[in-house]
Amino acid sequence: MNARTPLETLDPMTQTHRPDHLSNAHLDALEEETIFILREVAAAFERPTLLFSGGKDSLVMLKCAEKAFGAGRIPYPLLMIDTGHNFKEVTDFRDSRAKELGAELIVRSVEDSMARGTVRLAHPGESRNVHQSVTLLEAIDEFRFDALIGGARRDEEKARAKERIFSHRDSFGQWQPKAQRPELWTLFNTRLQPGEHFRVFPISNWTELDVWQYIDREKIALPSLYYTHKRDVVERKGLLVPVTELTPAKDGETIESRDVRFRTVGDITCTCPVESTAATAADIVIETLAADVSERGATRMDDKTSEASMEKRKKDGYF
Repeated sequence: MNARTPLETLDPMTQTHRPDHLSNAHLDALEEETIFILREVAAAFERPTLLFSGGKDSLVMLKCAEKAFGAGRIPYPLLMIDTGHNFKEVTDFRDSRAKELGAELIVRSVEDSMARGTVRLAHPGESRNVHQSVTLLEAIDEFRFDALIGGARRDEEKARAKERIFSHRDSFGQWQPKAQRPELWTLFNTRLQPGEHFRVFPISNWTELDVWQYIDREKIALPSLYYTHKRDVVERKGLLVPVTELTPAKDGETIESRDVRFRTVGDITCTCPVESTAATAADIVIETLAADVSERGATRMDDKTSEASMEKRKKDGYF
């Protein structure tokens, strides 16, 4: 028998050895963990929901849910908090994917919260992204959700890295970093007092690279914005800001048409693309291997100020 190094894996198809970085073993392990968590939520809670924006992370999570329960059998509804400033390509894709799976889709809008007076903007041009917390808490109260499943990952941002997979929230929807429950040996404490709920992050241990490798392996369809396309942009504070009605060019800025793609997709007023010619998931895997800035750091305008720090927002009820 030929000896092999620890960095090689036997390819079952060819019966030859290949480097572990070409193996699917780590994706299989992540998928298995995610499916276990999704099933654990279904077993432990009475009224869970899966947050579904139509973005890449929620689509990966939805694919795992489909494997966990089967198409048309996902045991909890999908929930979307819509700022009213989302990319139409993404919301259209969200609707079609939910319909394809036969899943119940609940959409609640920040604009409805504004009409009720629970959200008040400082000025008409203010980003609505941070105000999603109010609408989310209103939806939790409306449907009495006791667990909200989301696609956040630890590699996105420092505050997310500090959070448990099963993240306890008090009756005000607040996260208390110093009062987190231990999660040893994947044992999750799901006890709740009246009015409390959990935020659950099944892909918490995935990285951006893992997500794209999984998308490539599973051939998961995504909104077209994730791949290269021509778009008018301006350079502003180290970011490429898309030129739209909501984000017009300022005096003195030069509008350029560039080949770009979005690494993450959120509210138009705070989400920026990156320069790229990547047309497939495999192309993006290669780009991601060379990236030295996190996707939020490279693309989110609202993460550039201390006032909008993720930890503060999560303490205020943000997902």
